[in-house]
Amino acid sequence: MKKILVIDDEKEILAILEKALLRANYEVRCASSGQEALNVARDFFPDVILLDIAMPDIDGYSLAAELYSIRQVRNAPIIFMTGQELDVEAIEKRALGLGAYDYILKPCGIRELLEKIKKALG
Repeated sequence: MKKILVIDDEKEILAILEKALLRANYEVRCASSGQEALNVARDFFPDVILLDIAMPDIDGYSLAAELYSIRQVRNAPIIFMTGQELDVEAIEKRALGLGAYDYILKPCGIRELLEKIKKALG
């Protein structure tokens, strides 16, 4: 069973995504802060990471860099999630420049997200 780490500070989003991913037969762990995400990643070794860009304690870009520094996690594709539609090109450039696999704008459809995860898993 493939493992997905979902990182978002909004508990409602975590609950919705966790439920949808469990239904799609993924093993799921959730984290609502940067530090919690790092701790979970070190023990869980996710196959894919869904990461909110706008986190209160550390922004998603910085957290992605820290996640990629963990040996067992560095090959896991990161899909950034953002509700910020300010400058999609800048978000795309920065996220993909960090090595992220893709990004998705919130709110998004579960089907669209599952398709991106499936592609990320190859």
